[in-house]
Amino acid sequence: MDKQPPLILVDGSSYLFRAFHALPPLTNSQGQPTGAIVGVVNMLRKLRNDYQPTHFAVVFDAPGKTFRDDLYAEYKANRPPMPDELRVQIERLHEIIRAMGLPLLVIDGVEADDVIGTLARQAAEQGMDVLISTGDKDMAQLVDEHVTLVDTMQDTVLDREGVIAKFGVAPEQIVDYLTLVGDTSDNIPGVPKVGPKTAAKWLQQYGSLDELVAHADEIRGKVGENLRASLEQLPLSKQLATIKRDVELPLAPRDLVPGEADVARLREIYRELEARRLLAALEEEAGEEPGDDPSPAVGQNYQIVTDEAAFEDWLQRLEAAELFAFDTETTSLNYMQAEVVGVSFAVAPGEAAYVPLAHNDPDTPQQLDREQVLARLQPLLASGRARLIGQHIKYDMNVLANHGIVLEDVAFDTMLESYVLDAAAGRHDMDSLAERYLGHRTIRYEEIAGKGAKQLRFDQIPVAQAGPYAAEDADITLRLHQALWPKLEAEPKLAAVLREIELPLVPVLSRMERTGVRVDREMLARQSQELAERLHALEQQAYAIAGRPFNMGSPKQIGQIFFEELGLPVIRKTPKGAPSTSEEVLQELAEQGFELPQVILEHRGLAKLKSTYTDKLPEMIDLRTGRVHTSYHQAVAATGRLSSSDPNLQNIPVRTEEGRRIRQAFVPESGWIMLAADYSQIELRIMAHLSGDEGLLRAFAEGRDIHRATAAEVFGEGDPEKVSDEQRRSAKAINFGLIYGMSAFGLARQLGIERGEAQQYIDRYFERYPGVRAFMERIREQAREQGYVETLFGRRLYLPEIKSRNGARRAAAERTAINAPMQGTAADIIKRAMIAVDGWLQREAPEVRLLMQVHDELVFEVAPGALESARERIREYMSGAAELAVPLVVDIGVGENWDQAH
Repeated sequence: MDKQPPLILVDGSSYLFRAFHALPPLTNSQGQPTGAIVGVVNMLRKLRNDYQPTHFAVVFDAPGKTFRDDLYAEYKANRPPMPDELRVQIERLHEIIRAMGLPLLVIDGVEADDVIGTLARQAAEQGMDVLISTGDKDMAQLVDEHVTLVDTMQDTVLDREGVIAKFGVAPEQIVDYLTLVGDTSDNIPGVPKVGPKTAAKWLQQYGSLDELVAHADEIRGKVGENLRASLEQLPLSKQLATIKRDVELPLAPRDLVPGEADVARLREIYRELEARRLLAALEEEAGEEPGDDPSPAVGQNYQIVTDEAAFEDWLQRLEAAELFAFDTETTSLNYMQAEVVGVSFAVAPGEAAYVPLAHNDPDTPQQLDREQVLARLQPLLASGRARLIGQHIKYDMNVLANHGIVLEDVAFDTMLESYVLDAAAGRHDMDSLAERYLGHRTIRYEEIAGKGAKQLRFDQIPVAQAGPYAAEDADITLRLHQALWPKLEAEPKLAAVLREIELPLVPVLSRMERTGVRVDREMLARQSQELAERLHALEQQAYAIAGRPFNMGSPKQIGQIFFEELGLPVIRKTPKGAPSTSEEVLQELAEQGFELPQVILEHRGLAKLKSTYTDKLPEMIDLRTGRVHTSYHQAVAATGRLSSSDPNLQNIPVRTEEGRRIRQAFVPESGWIMLAADYSQIELRIMAHLSGDEGLLRAFAEGRDIHRATAAEVFGEGDPEKVSDEQRRSAKAINFGLIYGMSAFGLARQLGIERGEAQQYIDRYFERYPGVRAFMERIREQAREQGYVETLFGRRLYLPEIKSRNGARRAAAERTAINAPMQGTAADIIKRAMIAVDGWLQREAPEVRLLMQVHDELVFEVAPGALESARERIREYMSGAAELAVPLVVDIGVGENWDQAH
């Protein structure tokens, strides 16, 4: 091999299987299998580093049948199907190999062996030396003076002498050798009882298979009989074992020149796979420090703008830009109280500016006037041209509104782009996205402001430190959009979710947040006092049952009383072997009738209500508005549902008296009335639509009580009017339980019945509603094939555990696969309703205000005289938010507070 650097041909399929079976089942934090990918990439890197070839190619088997299947229907029939955990890695591995700059060949109708054999023959004819990297013994037939094999896992090299030493025959005899021995993995029939030693002995004696066949009568004993009995099938076996060397290929050997690696793409993939060693090696080879970004250097052209001329220049650049990134720096994370400290923008990667406006540190240079700068920016922020890119732009929208500035021209929000692309990929904050998609570690706020109690507000940070941090925010936002939007454009459904649902929702949520909702401070104070008295009574009751006082928040003390003093049964243990006192254990013990766990659970629930709502809500009332202003989060729940915080409106109980009393403290503007509009059984209606089940469709179309109708079917009552309340309750548990993937065990626990009886209920349900069962099977299969499920509007939820070898994880992913299309579609529908209703409010109805969104409910306050039209129009817009095969029913209530309206 010293004539010239060899052409290296890699048997990618051999690498793939050997890496998969040699390494442990590695996965990333999202559950995606990565072991085979990491193994193959490491093998390829080592091979290139060891030989430094000028020509290189990786060859994989193509999916589907080959000419050998046409020759012999049983070819490879004994081989088990490829494991799902391996199959899902192939496409990503191919992508990595291409990004490494390596020629990749996958040719239909033949195997990788045939492609390699053809290239080896062509290269040898052109005088090129060839090194074939494989673990496949069949390749020994290709060895000659120009062609050598290397097995990198065994660290062995086979030239002509090596083949003879290993097999006992020369390379040109290998096909005959394989024909006699056969191949159980490929299901190629050989001669029964003829193994490697016998085959080698015969070929050493007779020279070739043809000569052996001509002298078959000379072979004595049982093995001779077997040979003679196999003569008819030997030609087929030989044809199957022979590597083709005349495949039509798109590339010739001298075309197989590695190109430049796409380092940015490799970095992105390795970060997604969490292949840290590959990432570190990549950055080392690229001559970078870990975390470096080889794209235009972050910070290479950042400006701090403090004079009129520079600001005017940037205004012109923004005016001329097709798109520009925009960000604010402020005094507080509370959007109602925050004031603008400075603004930043970027027009191209690496070209960004920060305009300080309200820094007050001792070394602050002369700054431009804040109100004048914001007024100058106003035409660019609300021009109607939609050119602005932000990261969590709703916050900037709210803060600018504190200064009377309207921000309308939002074209993209990188937080939402990432969320729509893959909601479950991880956090969607800027720091996380920069590392995930750009391989860049941003300047952290703590690095310029300090930590803890001594942390500075942004207006206290020197401009020299604040400027690079703020400009980088705008720069990274622009770069993230350039990385994310092409991925979304390639998936039109996802792009539509972003453009038609998530982005139009941003100003709607902003208006809701800033409007806020009134709460009755005095009522909450009374409730808090009453809860304190009730908590004290529960504590005394618990002490009496236990026989002594104890800390009701201490798992150790509770465990001692439960299991040592009272002798309660141990339900399960902690990882350290101690009896568990988790919430789930308390629930089970309470269901078994033990009084103390019941008291502790009630105490915990009331204590949480008191600390989270009755005590805290009055402290959250904004002094200027007299209202509580929650924050709605679009990029948290994987299914697309909104969540809220400060306060969390989603967690106020609606089924308990105490929870409903807290809702009574949510009141409208003085003299106005509260209106609550709630979708009726929306997820069951979506199930009817998606499954197409005739029974469900008919029940909803006729306006029947779906739970009573289900009870009539499952319990065989015939007439829904004869269904008892208990049967309806059980049917409701079945209806909702099955769409959440509940097992017979779970249903039995919920209904307090035996598991066998619960299974009978489920079986009967599916007999009556076969379309539902078919839908569930269909969606599970789609999830396994695609790796994700979709809502009616195209939102995706990826399910990396759907092919997990861990049964519990796989079952959980299957339950999610069934539920997510319904829950996600419900989320999409209420978002579409909010957009439509808000459009009407802005155009025609200032006397109606949208206050809250909680689960499937919208809450409004309505001025006197506007109630009837509001009721009619809200129902119209909400019921028209989607076209389903069943009616979308909206229940509307009104009252003097939220509880009455609900």
